[in-house]
Amino acid sequence: MNWYLKVLKQYADFSGRARRKEYWMFYLFNLIIVYGLTITGAVLEIPAIAMVGSIYSLATMIPGIAVGVRRMHDAGKSGWFLLIPIYNLILACTDSEAGTNKWGPNPKSEGNEIDAIGTE
Repeated sequence: MNWYLKVLKQYADFSGRARRKEYWMFYLFNLIIVYGLTITGAVLEIPAIAMVGSIYSLATMIPGIAVGVRRMHDAGKSGWFLLIPIYNLILACTDSEAGTNKWGPNPKSEGNEIDAIGTE
């Protein structure tokens, strides 16, 4: 959950790098919330709940694009590679580029604040 909140705190931050865990945990929680709201709205036959799911999806679109761009940076590519359908999935699954690249230091380096929070 800390990874999901980290992405939301960096709402429209397209600079820097995002490791695979940050990227995939954001999308996992995002899908759980969207499908949870959609299914709940359908089962209870309350269209307002499904509408909340749609509004939530729109609200998290910018952070989703931002974390995707940062993920492309972490793989050593430009954020524009997010627009290439299959290749962006391959890059999202690819390990980080070792060391510092032109978008910043490797987020897997020691002293990562999320890892420190998770161990407390």
